[in-house]
Amino acid sequence: MIASLDISPTVLLVIGLAAIVTYSLRVGGLLLASRLPNSGRFKTFMDALPGTILLSLVAPGIFSSGFAGSIAALCTALCTYKTGNVFLSMLIGVAIVAIYRMFDV
Repeated sequence: MIASLDISPTVLLVIGLAAIVTYSLRVGGLLLASRLPNSGRFKTFMDALPGTILLSLVAPGIFSSGFAGSIAALCTALCTYKTGNVFLSMLIGVAIVAIYRMFDV
């Protein structure tokens, strides 16, 4: 027997309002971005922001993975710097951690 799905109007209202708020935040960001200065210190800050966000996401993982993660991250960064090949660098980092874990060094 197929169970019926009863959704209250309150749930639908909350879902609809959440969608409107999400969409308005995205549109508001686009409209605000066109009014921001495109030169000077603000541009320098905005250009550096993606790197800092990436670092804030990656650094906890590196530190929590211990010695193997630190060595893998260093080798990955060096390989990316020398070759410019991000895919190869990622493979090297994953291989280092895998070998470290396989031999339980």
